[in-house]
Amino acid sequence: MMTKLLLVGESWVSSASHFKGFDQFGSVTFHTGADRFVEGMAKAGIDVTYMKAHEAAEAFPYAQEDLDAYDVLMLSDIGANTLLLPPDVWLRGERVPNRLKMIESWTRNGGGLIMIGGYLTFQGIDGRGRWHRTPVEMALPVTCLPNDDRVEIPEGASPEVVLSEHPILSGVPADWPYLLGVNEIQPKQDAETVLRLSQDHDGLPLLVTGSYGEGRTVAWASDMSEHWLPKPFLGWPGYDVLFANMVNWAAGHDNLT
Repeated sequence: MMTKLLLVGESWVSSASHFKGFDQFGSVTFHTGADRFVEGMAKAGIDVTYMKAHEAAEAFPYAQEDLDAYDVLMLSDIGANTLLLPPDVWLRGERVPNRLKMIESWTRNGGGLIMIGGYLTFQGIDGRGRWHRTPVEMALPVTCLPNDDRVEIPEGASPEVVLSEHPILSGVPADWPYLLGVNEIQPKQDAETVLRLSQDHDGLPLLVTGSYGEGRTVAWASDMSEHWLPKPFLGWPGYDVLFANMVNWAAGHDNLT
C-alpha cells in the first residue's frame, strides 16, 4: 500500500529592490525548496501532497479526520505562526481550532510526524520558528532550544552512524556526503539518536526517532535542499533511500529497503 505524505512548507516569496543609477524598481519572486525531495519520493513510490507555506495558513486541516487522509505529516521550514494565525484569526478576530493541538492528538492516535530542519523549523533563525513549548514539540522525539538554534558549518560536516541497525538506514550507502548546517536539537530520554555529527561538531544529533502514543516521530536536524544540503548531498544515491525510509518508518513500516 502506497504511503501518503502531506509535506507542508518549503516555499517562500522574495522581494527585491533594484537600483540602476537614478532609477529604481522592485520585483517579487516565488521559490520552492522541495523539488528535489518530491521528485525522489515519486521514484520511491510515496504519494506526496505538497502544501506550500503560503497555502497552509488556510488550507491546512483543522480536523483530525481530514488529516487522517495521510499516513505521515512532514513540517519543513515553516514556522508555527502560519498554523496559529490563519486569516480568520489574524484578520477577522474569530476563534478557530488550534491546529498545533490537533497535530499532537493526531500523532498520539497513530499518525507519523516528521520535522525537517531549516530556518523556520525547530526554533530557527532568531527563534522565529517558534515550535518550542508547543503541542507539536510534545509529540516530537526532541525538544527545541528557546533561542536561535542554527549551527552553520561552512567547512562541511559528514554524518556519523550511531544505530546502524535502525530500519531508516536500510539500504543507505555508507559514503555519507557533507552537509553545511543543522538546527541544534535535544533528544528526549526515550528517543533514539540514529545519526549525529562528529565530536569536532559537538556530536550534535542529526536524525532522531521516537514514538508518541500510537504514532511514530522523526526529527531530521538539517535541510532537505540548499543551502544546508549542498549539491553532493542532493546528488548522492542515498538521498532518495534515506528520506523515503524516514517517511515509510514514520508510517509504521519496519521492513524497509
